[in-house]
Amino acid sequence: MGSTVRSVFSLLLGMSILLMGSGLVGTLLGLRAVSEGFSEFTIGLVMSAFFIGYIVGTWLMPALIGRVGHIRSFAALAALSAVVALLHGLWVDPVVWWVLRLINGISLLGTYMVIESWLNEQVVEKRGQVFAIYMMASLLALGIGQFLLLVYGPETVQSFMLVAILFALGLIPIALTPVTQPVPIQTARLPLRELYRRAPVGTAGAGVSGLVTGAFWGLAAVFAREVGLADSGVALFLSAAIFGGALLQYPIGHATDRRDRRKALIVVAAATAMGSVGIFLAIGHPPGLIVALALVWGGFAFSLYALSVAQTYDRLDASEALEATRGLLLMNGIGAALGPMLAGLVLVVTTASVLPLAFAGVLLLFIAFVGMELRREPPVPRPEMTEFVPVTRTSVVAAEIDPRTESDPHETVTLHPGDDADSPEPRP
Repeated sequence: MGSTVRSVFSLLLGMSILLMGSGLVGTLLGLRAVSEGFSEFTIGLVMSAFFIGYIVGTWLMPALIGRVGHIRSFAALAALSAVVALLHGLWVDPVVWWVLRLINGISLLGTYMVIESWLNEQVVEKRGQVFAIYMMASLLALGIGQFLLLVYGPETVQSFMLVAILFALGLIPIALTPVTQPVPIQTARLPLRELYRRAPVGTAGAGVSGLVTGAFWGLAAVFAREVGLADSGVALFLSAAIFGGALLQYPIGHATDRRDRRKALIVVAAATAMGSVGIFLAIGHPPGLIVALALVWGGFAFSLYALSVAQTYDRLDASEALEATRGLLLMNGIGAALGPMLAGLVLVVTTASVLPLAFAGVLLLFIAFVGMELRREPPVPRPEMTEFVPVTRTSVVAAEIDPRTESDPHETVTLHPGDDADSPEPRP
């Protein structure tokens, strides 16, 4: 394990620093938007732009990386992310912020693709270990980033400067990395219609997970502020949910191995819905109660996508897993882009405190859908089920590292400008 970590340490360090900045800026913008008097729907629109940028970047970034190379692409995109972070603080306007969040989504998607390509190139025999370390490091970095809000607070331009510094610092270990330049990777995608026909529950679960977690990333800080949490409480609330996903995703997922994962998805979705209702009912009680519930909520909520992936893999041949992942990421990306907008619309006509109830409503509809599918399709035989692997929001390149996919990390497949590459599951 030690030698494996050492071989990719600079890549993991650079990615972790970037994710701390990314986690900070999302929360920072939500709180600053509230103090500037933006409506919940406007905030939702601004936050959705980031995830739209992820989808757009999927088509743009492979061509850029294939044309100028990984390290030059990474340097340019990290610099662009730093500039965009500064412009957020200098130009406070919802339209400008929407454009900046779109650009930020595109640029950060590109940086993730570069790092994940390098990781894929470095690992051959220990893909499972590296994949698990990478997923854990990603969530921990996002959670740590929430506490950086307390350094300057959301009202100052210094907080945006701190984000820019993190984006710039993340470039240093990557630029100095001694690992080999990876070859570009291109994979085919299983058409969404065919993917839904063969794995309807997994496909729908990926979309629902995007709706819920996209709305969480976009509006959870707004909710926390609405219910009276101070900056420290907001940071604790969001980090608790993120750390819950890091700590509980594997034991929850492992408990579903050798069981019908459709039933497991019902249980996890129901637990997430109950946790959502619990958070709503905890409003007005000591903040520690909401934070504790957020920890449990995050464990279940962030397991939904990973379980959906596993359920889809159960329904497909191993050789099709990588192609299917691209379709699942596209579904999740669309859900994440729609989540903040739709939730913001609900909050405008009600109040920000009902955000957890919106989560519960979406999850109850999903539970009803899965219940109907249980009657329509028989379960997958236990010997044909795949092993659960924790998965978080990432680019499609990381799917190459997933030990369940059949891929050759050293296969040379050239990306050309205009080649199709579908959406990654976005990360904040």
